[in-house]
Amino acid sequence: MIIILYLSAAVIAIAFLILVIYLSKTLKSLQKTLDNVAGTMAGLEKQMEGITSETTILLHKTNELAEDIQRKSESLNSVVDAVKDVGTSIQRFNKSVHTVTDKVASDIEKNQEKVSQVIQWGNVVIDIWDKWKDKKRKTSLDSKEDTSI
Repeated sequence: MIIILYLSAAVIAIAFLILVIYLSKTLKSLQKTLDNVAGTMAGLEKQMEGITSETTILLHKTNELAEDIQRKSESLNSVVDAVKDVGTSIQRFNKSVHTVTDKVASDIEKNQEKVSQVIQWGNVVIDIWDKWKDKKRKTSLDSKEDTSI
C-alpha cells in the first residue's frame, strides 16, 4: 500500500511537472504576444502623435481660412451695397428720362403745328443756303476760267 502511495505521489509529481512545463510554454508565448502588442502600441502612439500635430496644423489653417473668408465676405457686402445703390440711381435716372420724354412728347403734340412750321422754315433756309453755295461755287469757277485764259 505504501507503493501505491509512492506511485500516486510520483504520478502527481509527473502530472504537476507536465502542468508546469505547459504552463511555462503558455506563459512564454503570452510574453511574446504581449511584447508584440507593446511594440504595436508604441508605433501606434507615435502615429497618433503625428496625426495629432497634423490635425492641429490643419485646424489652424482652417481657422485662418475661415477668418479670410469672413473678411472677404464683409468687403463683398459693401460691394453689393454699392451695386444696389447704382441700380437705384439708374432706376431714378430712367424715371427722370421717362418723365422728360413724356413731357417733350406732350409738348410736341400740343405744339405740333408750330414744330411743323419750324421744320418747313428750316427746309427753306437749307434750300437757300444750298442755292447760295452753288451760286458762290459757280462764281468762283467762272472767275478761275477768266484768269486762266
